[in-house]
Amino acid sequence: MTLSINFATIREQCDMREAVDVCLKHGITAIAPWRDQVAKIGLAEAARLVRENGLQVTGLCRGGMFPAADGTGIKAALEDNRRALEEAAELSADCLVLVVGGLPEGSKDIKGARQMVEDGIAALTEDSRAMRIPLAIEPLHPMYAADRACVNTLGQALDICDRVGVGVGVAVDVYHVWWDPDLETQIARAGSRILAHHICDWLVPTTDLLLDRGMMGDGVIDLPAIRRMVEAAGFDGPQEVEIFSANNWWKKPADAVIATCKDRYERLCQA
Repeated sequence: MTLSINFATIREQCDMREAVDVCLKHGITAIAPWRDQVAKIGLAEAARLVRENGLQVTGLCRGGMFPAADGTGIKAALEDNRRALEEAAELSADCLVLVVGGLPEGSKDIKGARQMVEDGIAALTEDSRAMRIPLAIEPLHPMYAADRACVNTLGQALDICDRVGVGVGVAVDVYHVWWDPDLETQIARAGSRILAHHICDWLVPTTDLLLDRGMMGDGVIDLPAIRRMVEAAGFDGPQEVEIFSANNWWKKPADAVIATCKDRYERLCQA
């Protein structure tokens, strides 16, 4: 088991170059950058950093956002996702993480939005297979169903995987799935289709639905239990720390944040 750092965790303190440096300082060689961070320094430079430092890119964040109000919007989303696949291939990423999108503007049709998501993923599979970059559907907590992701359980994500076929899997993010009473069954069902495992913690109270994730150990998620589930399903990849924390961790020095991530991972997150 190894530790990966999703660069959302220190996005306010560092650009991608600086984030790589601080991870290397702590002996961490697995990372997950975001597309805007890659774009800021340029794809060629980002790929050089990965290559020359021997980094594993556990995922590129993010593709998705498929639902749209009209055909023009749907086409634009597919074009952007194809660009994301090309970027992921250039970085030799393990997968392209999909935050699938919510309701189109003005819509109340969540069933229709979910069909748009499935259609969009299906439209990308030929490209993803050709580039050897699997698509990782990340189900998000139901509080995001309207605006960020209308796929909200691991079961829903796996149903899409079943229908779409080879080259599509899931990202298991504890922040979004820890509450699911069917979690153990669905993780076992996922098996080799688990492409990423994201960790953080759920704070009580949570003061912001998006930007108040907790550091591992500061909340209520049984992290070792979920890790045991994903390992039993066959996943042996890194645990990827992804923390959005506008009023806490984003205000601390990046070096201190990464040191804390490493310490909490080693003490609290092992199966």
